[in-house]
Amino acid sequence: MIFLIEYDRPQGRIITFKTFSDSERSTAEDERLNIELDLNQSGREHEVVLLEAVDEAALHRTHRRYFEDLAQMVKSANGDS
Repeated sequence: MIFLIEYDRPQGRIITFKTFSDSERSTAEDERLNIELDLNQSGREHEVVLLEAVDEAALHRTHRRYFEDLAQMVKSANGDS
């Protein structure tokens, strides 16, 4: 699966989250480009990425910073539940 994430780093939140099948790579790339162009035109500085993972759970494990705040990541790193 392909995941498109637009992330507002200063606010620490996801603005856009979309999923695409592997066969929709071109559509995902076009969508990413459109978001980048819109952000550039409006002067907003968000992070826009395309990521691949087997499923959303795997994405959450490998790219936690998009889904957890710092306190949650520290708690997980320390083995707390």
